[in-house]
Amino acid sequence: MAHVVDKDRLPDRFPTHRHEAVFWEELGRTVATFGFLEEVLGKAIFAFTGTRPYSEEEVREAYQGWLPKLERALTDPLGNLIDVYEKSVKEHPGATISNLPDLANDLRDASKLRNVLCHGSWRSPDESGATIPFYVNRQKEIFDTPVDLAFLRQTQIATRPFS
Repeated sequence: MAHVVDKDRLPDRFPTHRHEAVFWEELGRTVATFGFLEEVLGKAIFAFTGTRPYSEEEVREAYQGWLPKLERALTDPLGNLIDVYEKSVKEHPGATISNLPDLANDLRDASKLRNVLCHGSWRSPDESGATIPFYVNRQKEIFDTPVDLAFLRQTQIATRPFS
């Protein structure tokens, strides 16, 4: 049995036609903020690993491992960047981040939300404009929080580095 989709009969902007343009703008701005956060973490990794003092015996090995670490800082997803950032701060004797465990936990929570926003399938909004994106993580947990403009704006503000 063959199935044919009549593309000409689909609504304009399908499958995003059920939300207002402002919803997609806010979602895009929020996702873009996570991209900026990833860039900032990559730069922080570069700074902490590049300015850490090494003994004479450690220099060659550290130098050889630095380029692959910096390449990963450019290509790794947010979750991995958080781990490397936390490790880089812990290994730097001059680091003065006193709330590192809390910061890392907050970043990990943000990373989970980032995955929902970036990879969720967006369902039709309810009468108030909220929707629950279809998203199941690797632990088989189902995201069940309604997302609306206020949620996206709050997430974008909370995710901005230096907020």
